[in-house]
Amino acid sequence: MQLPMSHQATSAKRVHMRNHMATYLRRVFKPRQWDLEYTFWLMLQLCISPKTAYRHTAYHKQTKNQWARDDPAFVIVCCVLVAAASLAYCVTFGDSFWRSVIVVLSAIFIDFLVLGISVATICWWITNRFLRKRSLHHHQVEQSVEWLYAFDVHCNSFFPFFLLIYVLQFILSPVLLWPGSLSSALSSALFATALGLYNYLTFLGYSALPFLDRTEVFLWPFGLMLLLLPFTVLSGFNPSRFNLSIYF
Repeated sequence: MQLPMSHQATSAKRVHMRNHMATYLRRVFKPRQWDLEYTFWLMLQLCISPKTAYRHTAYHKQTKNQWARDDPAFVIVCCVLVAAASLAYCVTFGDSFWRSVIVVLSAIFIDFLVLGISVATICWWITNRFLRKRSLHHHQVEQSVEWLYAFDVHCNSFFPFFLLIYVLQFILSPVLLWPGSLSSALSSALFATALGLYNYLTFLGYSALPFLDRTEVFLWPFGLMLLLLPFTVLSGFNPSRFNLSIYF
């Protein structure tokens, strides 16, 4: 008995996603297949022109019939950068070798990967459950957000966040960690900017998909954060001191 067209399309989509995931994981162990030049170009664009970076998502769809990248180079480079930055913090604030090892591994696997996978999964579920446009014609193929694309969006959003919270915070740590209301205000502003950029780039990532609607919901957390920012500053809470106290 022949399956309905919708069931056939769903089955084909699942097979395609499994093959895509398998190819992605295999390439992790094949450095010669990593496109590092494109990765560094994309990182630069995410900082100076994020809309340009997301225009290239259409090229993936046109050339490879998928929105997500099939190259793990961006994730691997981010892991290396997080490890290097965490090691710099350990050298400055750490007190033992094994404690430093735990901090570096925690930064890579928990802060970047586990939290990133969790955020990507939540966004993937929200977009597919609530934000997809309904097909107006029965002959149109209904599209959905690929989980790997949701993880790509997290990685893209994470990179500017990394530059502000891992790199700039480290450079400014003598000022940000100084006791006083000015240091607390500067630290709060830094974290608000970093989280705001993360929200904005997440919004751009999903708004780049033509079959999604109401993607401005990804900007709502930033609005809530702006409302809470004055109370954070007035209370004297210092996010940098709190953040570093977790690890050191």
